[in-house]
Amino acid sequence: MRRIHGLEKLIEQQSGRLNAQKLAELLLTDLRACCCSIYGTIGDDDRVLLAELDLLPDSLTYEMFDQRIDLIVAGPILRNDCVPLIYRLQGEQFAISGRCSMIARVCGVDLYLQRSYTGVIGDIARQKFSIALKPLL
Repeated sequence: MRRIHGLEKLIEQQSGRLNAQKLAELLLTDLRACCCSIYGTIGDDDRVLLAELDLLPDSLTYEMFDQRIDLIVAGPILRNDCVPLIYRLQGEQFAISGRCSMIARVCGVDLYLQRSYTGVIGDIARQKFSIALKPLL
């Protein structure tokens, strides 16, 4: 269910042949002020923002050997009147969205929220993301 958004628009900025290093540079620039929104639903697809997690300073890195970008986002839990079901990691143009869960081994989920997502309003939730570059190329 994981979806990639805005990759084509991001790549349009690049002239010449695209390789992992160039894609990493584009993504590092695009994600430098990213945030992750966690949503639940009430009723028929009425999205409810449960948490807004911002990029932690100095956590955005490129692992050249594994060709992946790692980052950590954190922020307070804003609401707890429904369960987290959907996430969106949003940069300036590039975004990743999909289904999430607080419970391990749920079918159809591509992001398991870390233990810091307690569901308690005011608690600080942290989430690590790894973005592999090979599938994006």
